[in-house]
Amino acid sequence: MVKRSVVKRSVVGRAVVGAVGGVMLVGVGTAAMAAHPDAEDTSAVEIGVEIGSAGALTMTVDGTQSTLVEDGSTEEFRQFTGELPNVTVTDTRSDAPEGVYWYVNGQASDFVGDDGQAPIGPEHLGWTPAMVTESSSGAVGEGQEVGTVLDADGEGPGLAGEELFLLALDSQEAHAENGSWTANADLVLRTETDVAPGSYSSVLTLSLFEDSY
Repeated sequence: MVKRSVVKRSVVGRAVVGAVGGVMLVGVGTAAMAAHPDAEDTSAVEIGVEIGSAGALTMTVDGTQSTLVEDGSTEEFRQFTGELPNVTVTDTRSDAPEGVYWYVNGQASDFVGDDGQAPIGPEHLGWTPAMVTESSSGAVGEGQEVGTVLDADGEGPGLAGEELFLLALDSQEAHAENGSWTANADLVLRTETDVAPGSYSSVLTLSLFEDSY
């Protein structure tokens, strides 16, 4: 540790000397230019550059609301189904980075009643993602089905935590095959049979990430 500290101080010292030397050289150069006689002639060169958009990796959702309706209820639970609006990930970058991949996760909040009903936890909400844009190479695929806490095995985590919705194993490969990818999901809410009637609402948050291997 002591040796490292000494090395750092030495480097800083050299940097300071270099900066001071640079200032001195600039001063000398300015003085030398001031001594030149008037120019006999001058000419100007116009320099232009066209800078296009760098592009970006973005996500859009075709709508901000999805309504679930009762369908498939049994003696064990009440069931409500619907569909997540289309979710599209678009990559407009001219060159996608090397060695990275992107993915979309989803997570739901409690279903909160509008009249003081007890909330319904997000573990009661499940989904089955599906690709709308097909990939012949498998560069992009949907996440697995996520069951609810009231499924037969009782082990479904629901959307209480972040669950995978869409995945591109390699950003460059996905960009080369198709610059835009769309997926959606079937939604299912399963509640106890004695759930209090009324209107409930939850927020399903979708997040796009890009990470390196």
